[in-house]
Amino acid sequence: MKSLILKQEMKYTGAELAPHFIYRQYGLLGDSIISFIGEADVRDSMVDIEDIRKKDFIYSPKMLHFIIEHFGMSLSEAIARQRLFISILKDIISNGAIRKGDDLFIGKGKLSVSIATVSPVSSLIHIGINIETKNTPVITSGLKELGLKPLKIAEKAIKLYIEEDEGIKNACCKVIPK
Repeated sequence: MKSLILKQEMKYTGAELAPHFIYRQYGLLGDSIISFIGEADVRDSMVDIEDIRKKDFIYSPKMLHFIIEHFGMSLSEAIARQRLFISILKDIISNGAIRKGDDLFIGKGKLSVSIATVSPVSSLIHIGINIETKNTPVITSGLKELGLKPLKIAEKAIKLYIEEDEGIKNACCKVIPK
């Protein structure tokens, strides 16, 4: 699995959750993960039908974003991977973080947004962790108020996720079929 942490900030609109986005923009072919910091403003490219029906939107002035693309993976597998990544983040962040399904909370404040979806060729995951929380549409918590360094979290989370990915693939190769 290939990875890249972007140095420049980039706004996330939801349009980036598209097949081959990582390959087209950054040259990483195949299963890959990127991370970057930037504003999140998702209105027109919502994937969650529940949010669309409620006319909800996602906004944060600054988030730590992860986009993951896997090929040859079903939606249910992608959702399991999404929850694995959220669990990795929970362990790294600690500070009383609670995982509820595919999201993290600190007290009543929502720390994350996440979604998993499929395209005709791949499964896609986006996870955003609030860094700053001003003007968010719901009660949120952020890494800044926790005193945590976003890029350190990104480095550690990506390393651990790749280790899990390799471990899963290795486990599939070492069993005798019955």
